[in-house]
Parts: sequence; structure tokens; C-alpha cells
Amino acid sequence: MLDSAARDRLPAAPGVGYKPQHFAQITADPGSVKWLEIHAENYMGDGGRPIAQLRHLSEKFAMSVHGVGLSIGGEGPLDTDHLARLKHLVGWLNPASFSEHLAWSTHDSHFYNDLLPLPYTDTSLQRICDHINEVQDTIGRRMLLENPSSYLAFAESTWSEPEFLAEISRRTGCGLLLDVNNVFVSATNLDFSPQGYIDAFPLDKVGEIHLGGHDEDEDDHGRPLLIDSHGREVVDPVWALLDYTLAKSGPKPVLIEWDNDVPDWPVLEAEAARAATALERVPA
Repeated sequence: MLDSAARDRLPAAPGVGYKPQHFAQITADPGSVKWLEIHAENYMGDGGRPIAQLRHLSEKFAMSVHGVGLSIGGEGPLDTDHLARLKHLVGWLNPASFSEHLAWSTHDSHFYNDLLPLPYTDTSLQRICDHINEVQDTIGRRMLLENPSSYLAFAESTWSEPEFLAEISRRTGCGLLLDVNNVFVSATNLDFSPQGYIDAFPLDKVGEIHLGGHDEDEDDHGRPLLIDSHGREVVDPVWALLDYTLAKSGPKPVLIEWDNDVPDWPVLEAEAARAATALERVPA
């Protein structure tokens, strides 16, 4: 059982997104996995087996809560009922980290099952900062904001993405979640250097790094189009970009995301073991 101090921070070690089918194997032999992440919206109920299992796991592992439904970038106000449920979850679980996405998913009363992009303008910057301040004030803790995977760019954007995220962090005090696979996906789709993106990113604000799989496709003009699917293993160029990032940032908590076509536990743990190897190469 972890002491309370260890549960209050994520170690600079591999974690995985927790899936209930892996519960018995994780508790018996987690291998290289040192922490777990859950999606907030899956655990906003009051009881039952999912909550009981989560309580048990939280005694053994540092936990990270990752939200997908707040619509931080949305034009409308945040959903206060959703925010109240989130406050209840982080209140009893007391995770080491809470994060959300630089994206929007709601409009009026409609909820879209996607994380949608937004232009990087002064207007959207202020709106996002206001939303983040509301979240942090409500849950009583600092949150992390994740860079998106992009499939288009907005002509009206006046900030680069790293500059936009850095300014959000400066104004609100939030931390950042750097998804290295999202950087690689966006760089391929929008034709920029992923290493240049990392060079411009405020790595001192990063509280977590994410890795995941993506699918390969083509756009209408035959150009490569990558889709952030979280449904397969991490590809070698993304592992190389992780090495590049860790060499500049130093050791960080590294999460393996695999949310679709979830594999058997040994396959997921092997991805975590590869992240452990990458971290072992980084000077403390």
C-alpha cells in the first residue's frame, strides 16, 4: 500500500490508462506500471463494482483523472452539473493529477462525441483562461491542459499552439499535459517539424506526457493523414520523439493510452516497459 505522500504525486515512471478487464492482473503483477489514469466521466456514479475497484486501486497506485467532457474551449459556459460531479470524484479519490483537453465538445444543449479544434485568438485565449480558472477554483486544485491532435489549421489564428498553451499556463497557473503522439499526428497532418514544436513547448510546465497509437490514412489529395485513434501500439517515430522530448525535459510521468481495441494485459504492459526503458536512458 502506498503512503499518502506517494499517492499525492505521479512518479516519473510509466502509467497506463486503466481498463476494468485488467483489474486482476494489475493488482497481481503490475510489471513496469507505477500509476494509473482513469477517464473522469466513467466514474461519476456513487457506488457499484467500478467505484469499489477504483478505491482499491487508489490504495496501491498514484492516480490521474483525465476529463473528456468539460468542453474547456467551448463558447458557452461550463456545465455546472458536470463540474459538480467532477468535484465530487476528485474530492473522494484525491488523485495526484487532473487534466483536460484544449478542445470543445458542446454547443448549446448538444454534446458531440469528439474533441473539436478551435482558433488560437485573443478572444478564445481569454475564454479558455476563464474556464480553467473556474475549474481550478471549483475542484480546489491545479489542472493540466493537453495539446490536441489537429487535422486542420484556422486562418484566423494569431498564436502558435505552443505559445497559446504557454500563455494559458502563465495566466491561470495551470500545468500542461504534453501528448507526444498528438504532436506527431499534427505535425504530419499540417506539415511542420515535430522536433521544432517540442523546442518551442514550455516543457517546465509539463506534469504528464502521453503516448498512444494512431491510424494512417490519406486526405482527398493523397497526402498522409494520421488519426489519433488510441487503438494500437505506439509507432517507432513517436518513441523517437519521446526520446527527443525527455532529453530536453528530464524524466516525466509517461502514460500509455490504449482506449479502443484494448489488448490483453501483457501487450499493454510491454508498451509500459518500453516507456520505462526510455525513461532509464534519461539523466535524473
